[in-house]
Amino acid sequence: MPVYVWKGRTVGGEIQSGELTFDSQDEALQALRKKRIIITSVREKKGDIKFQMPSLGASVSTRDLAIFTRQFATMINAGLPLVQCLDILSKQTEKERFRGIISQVMREVEAGNTLAESLGKKENQKAFDELYVNMVEAGEAGGILDDILQRLATFIEKAEALKRKIQGAMVYPAVVMTVAMLATAFMLIFIIPTFARMFTGFGADLPLPTKIVMGLSSFLRSFWWALLLLIVGTIVGIQRYYQTERGHLHIDRLLLKVPVIGDVIRKGAVARFTRTLGTLISSGVPILTGLEITARTSGNRVIQEAIMAARASIREGETIAAPLRTSNVFPPMVVQMIAVGEETGALDDMLTRIADFYDDEVDTAVDALTSLIEPIMIVFMGGVVGGMVVAMYLPMFKLINVVAGGQ
Repeated sequence: MPVYVWKGRTVGGEIQSGELTFDSQDEALQALRKKRIIITSVREKKGDIKFQMPSLGASVSTRDLAIFTRQFATMINAGLPLVQCLDILSKQTEKERFRGIISQVMREVEAGNTLAESLGKKENQKAFDELYVNMVEAGEAGGILDDILQRLATFIEKAEALKRKIQGAMVYPAVVMTVAMLATAFMLIFIIPTFARMFTGFGADLPLPTKIVMGLSSFLRSFWWALLLLIVGTIVGIQRYYQTERGHLHIDRLLLKVPVIGDVIRKGAVARFTRTLGTLISSGVPILTGLEITARTSGNRVIQEAIMAARASIREGETIAAPLRTSNVFPPMVVQMIAVGEETGALDDMLTRIADFYDDEVDTAVDALTSLIEPIMIVFMGGVVGGMVVAMYLPMFKLINVVAGGQ
């Protein structure tokens, strides 16, 4: 964003000057007027163009956001003014990008905006999402901002822990499969050709497995570029298809049906949905707004459509549980507990209990996935590598038999 250098004087006649960072000169002028500064000049600062290497880890991480939120809640609870809290937090934040965002929020609050309005500015949305802003808005309206920030910090920490569990479950098989493919390619490109040259002088007919392995080796060495293009093209094609409405829905529905992995994704989505909605409702966010935010943060288009159907149901005066039951996405226990929560008026508490239960279920599902995939991968790698070794040694066995028979 551009930096504006200003000069002016206070109502008492004291001359002052400084710099402000805003999207436009009009916003800078408006901020100065709110401070009752009589402006004499405002101009955009023209700095030297410098090349700067992007720093690793410059983005706002979930851990940084959780620490910021918890410290913010502690200072507000201690009675410190908002501007002072933000000033302290910006000075002690190590990440330069996050420090700049907090400083921008502080300037917006100084200019007379509410904290929620300041956090919701377009330039701050990479750090503070819609869920965060809505909860802060509810906390400001209810006078319980410190309590809301504590809930937000807990929510962010648990959501990040859940995300790491699911990612860990997905990364393990991908890494093992990649290693298996690289090992196979190495053998086909560098090891098998040595045997192939040796077998060429035999003059005898080679066994079928040996012919297949040698053919694969020859193809890979001659057309590796075509195979690489095919892999890259497939990945790009799937990504493009996933960006379409139909493709996004179809792939997400397919992922939910994958054995074991689909179970992990479904349980993770249920835990995220119930914790997000429970946190929003308990913080005073209207249920229609809460469902809309929860749908956008669900991470799966099938889950999102089921939640939006529940939102439409509530708007027409019906319950949440009915459309969730007909969607066939949420387990019957979850639907039944939500229905009980609606009837008893303790929906937020019931959603939190479901989230806690499914956090444990995700742990169990991840452990089951790991224990199942590990032997499968070992058998797969052993079968591929062992199969190639046997195929290469079959001609030798045949040669030994011929030599022995000749004697």
